[in-house]
Amino acid sequence: MQGSIPDLTGFSLPRFGFRTMPLLAALAMALLLGGCASAPASQDGDSDQSSEQGSNDQDEGYDKYETTQEAVDFLGGSAEGIARAVDRAFDDYGRPNAIIKGEEGGGAIVVGLRYGKGEFMAKSGEKQTVYWQGPSVGWDFGGDAGRVFMLVYNLPRPDLIFQRFAGVNGSAFVVGGVGMQYLRSQSIVVAPIRVGVGLRLGAGVGYMQFTQGKSYNPF
Repeated sequence: MQGSIPDLTGFSLPRFGFRTMPLLAALAMALLLGGCASAPASQDGDSDQSSEQGSNDQDEGYDKYETTQEAVDFLGGSAEGIARAVDRAFDDYGRPNAIIKGEEGGGAIVVGLRYGKGEFMAKSGEKQTVYWQGPSVGWDFGGDAGRVFMLVYNLPRPDLIFQRFAGVNGSAFVVGGVGMQYLRSQSIVVAPIRVGVGLRLGAGVGYMQFTQGKSYNPF
């Protein structure tokens, strides 16, 4: 299965000035405190529960070989690193019932911001364009851009992707130039896989908001 790469022509990142730094610094502290307060009490317990839910949907999700091959073809990075990231996600949550293939850009002044656009594809056949944006803590000054391949777990309906997913503390996984991190909203889990460019996974504190239209407001 091959999905088309979304056309990001005209999709530019907003500019930030030094006057925004006090506001962004305050946001960094708020995200840090909020992320620590909202972190799952027992990640192992949540992982086991989500793995059980994923295992119940084995017949409805993408199989590991299909997913790994598509991720390698799309991301174009280290095949070994991508395969290990996919293996990790399958071990933790089973088969995804949707994937998102897209491109994104990010920048940072004290607080990191990330914006992207991609194609959502459910195993049941639904396809739609999605946008995402959100802040995180832990990036350095600078910017990056590249492709991202996301695995989506336990999504009851395609329209439920349009909500905010919080980063799970301590879930960052980096191997062979490939990075992956878990984002969660209740039982729904999104696992973005990125290749190279510093990976910029931040401190695992922050969130990603999926929307139907392009938005520069990360909050």
